[in-house]
Amino acid sequence: MNIIPAVDIKNGKCVRLSQGRADQETVYSDDPASMAGYWDEQGAQTIHVVDLDGAFGGQPANMEMIKKIIRNSSVDVQVGGGIRTLNTIEAYVNAGAYRVILGTIAQQDPKFVDEACKKFPGKIFVGIDAQNGYVAVKGWVEVSSQKATDLARSLETLGVAGFIFTDISRDGMLQGPNLESIRGFASSTQAPVIASGGVSQLNDITNLLALKPLGITGVIVGKALYDKTIDYREAVQWVKQYAG
Repeated sequence: MNIIPAVDIKNGKCVRLSQGRADQETVYSDDPASMAGYWDEQGAQTIHVVDLDGAFGGQPANMEMIKKIIRNSSVDVQVGGGIRTLNTIEAYVNAGAYRVILGTIAQQDPKFVDEACKKFPGKIFVGIDAQNGYVAVKGWVEVSSQKATDLARSLETLGVAGFIFTDISRDGMLQGPNLESIRGFASSTQAPVIASGGVSQLNDITNLLALKPLGITGVIVGKALYDKTIDYREAVQWVKQYAG
């Protein structure tokens, strides 16, 4: 299982939000590129970079900074936040992004997802964020009437390379992942799923590893790494020992 450090960018800084709330942020670095470089040095295989300003505003706000991170990284970088046009996807792909993550637009315009998957095969992941099982959009500001599992089933047929599933209630709260929610979501799709939200200790990663047969291929970890309740290298060794 791939343990993926998160670098969330807001107002040019590396931050973490609690439950996705813009007014509940903690700043961890004034230099997101250096923070991404740190996770690169720690041995990360993939880094998860999100333009939070883009997610809230509906269009990229930190693209040049993110392009710099991609160019300077020796590992795979997946990018999300405010990506709602084919031109934006192309700009990130041309910069070297490993994956491009669609969020709000995927729920609102499945036809766009279809076009993106055809033009950039293997590059498109969809981030599905859920609150009480229902899809949250626009940087988690709004909760729709659509179930996350139903959205996954409908998008899977369009050729998405995989999903990132986040339970908002647990994100940034260090309360452990919502295993029941993750299990239900992973069971609804044959596509690979990366889990996100709530991981606070090594046992949480063990619990997620138990869901690997359902298609959980990775876990995004943010606040726990920044608050040092989990050491990245120790977590990687933990996964190796568990798998062995």
